[in-house]
Amino acid sequence: MKKVVPEPANRIEIENIQGFLIRKVTKFGNSAKVDCPKEYLDQIVYLVIT
Repeated sequence: MKKVVPEPANRIEIENIQGFLIRKVTKFGNSAKVDCPKEYLDQIVYLVIT
């Protein structure tokens, strides 16, 4: 898998979004999951839907 390095930021502007979710990255569950490297387990993430 291609490694993507996140850029630290305290503000982001995105136009024409349908919504967003704030979730904690977990290993298992009964809902839809997004591919994410293991190093981000147990961290809070924002999922932006465009």
